[in-house]
Amino acid sequence: MIPLWKGSANTWDCDEMGHMNVRIYVEKAMEALGAFAHAIDLPSAFSPRSSSTLIPREHHIRYIREVLPGRPLSMIGCVVDWGEDWVDLYQDMRHGDGMPAAAIRTRLVHATAASEQSFPWSSRTRTRLEALKDTPPKETAPRSLVPGGEVRADADISDALIKAAGIPQIGQGMVLASHCDVFGTMWAPWFMGRVSDAVPNLLYDWRRRVAESAGGAPMGAAVMEYRMIYRRWPRVGDLFEIYTGLASVAEKTHSLVHWMLDPVSGRPWMTAEAVAVTFDLDKRKVIPTPPAMMAELEEIAPKGLTL
Repeated sequence: MIPLWKGSANTWDCDEMGHMNVRIYVEKAMEALGAFAHAIDLPSAFSPRSSSTLIPREHHIRYIREVLPGRPLSMIGCVVDWGEDWVDLYQDMRHGDGMPAAAIRTRLVHATAASEQSFPWSSRTRTRLEALKDTPPKETAPRSLVPGGEVRADADISDALIKAAGIPQIGQGMVLASHCDVFGTMWAPWFMGRVSDAVPNLLYDWRRRVAESAGGAPMGAAVMEYRMIYRRWPRVGDLFEIYTGLASVAEKTHSLVHWMLDPVSGRPWMTAEAVAVTFDLDKRKVIPTPPAMMAELEEIAPKGLTL
């Protein structure tokens, strides 16, 4: 393990739940890639002058203990595995008392900055990757979603699943210049951010009624685990639409599958699955879902989409 990042969550990094928004975890994980790139002899990987960079293909995040504003945070990491042109990086975010805040597993590829085509590591980088191999702690292991697991070959806006199952569109918009990286493509945290912004269109009223069933507890929500597959990288001015369906629902958790699609080509920008809970903002505890409302969620977000 090597140190990758140290800081805190600012008030403006936190959402209406009072804790750090899911987008910011990805933001800090991406910032930490700077230290990792230097450690493997790619010091200019995120400079606009660089001919090559590190591109995420997948993020798996387990949120373990909520991050509140102003509290100290640090991140260490190690290489879990690597191949000819890819690396699986483990990033361990901790609170100041040493308790885990989140565990982030990222599949990165070594690619040209211009064409995003992968190509092999140098011999010096291969040596450094091997020296950084370590085993992540068992306490932060994935629970419900398996990183590196099977995913569908593609997704399409014209997919019969969307129309036949009545999968709702919960978000749409345009890629902004302020949401792009130095290479002109949408920065990874904003995939998560755009989905996070869209989910209330699907679940706000349902979660409010779940909270009412528990005696009117102040309603919030929290994500426990996330797996995101980056498929293509939109640029400034590109459009997106977000469609969301149900993967599973239980008394304490529900799992949603999100497709972020290009409405012009119909092709996917990203697909993701998230495990979430309805949250009592006062007690900071999960609100159980009544059986009748589990069935209702299947009507609101029909099943059919897969990661």
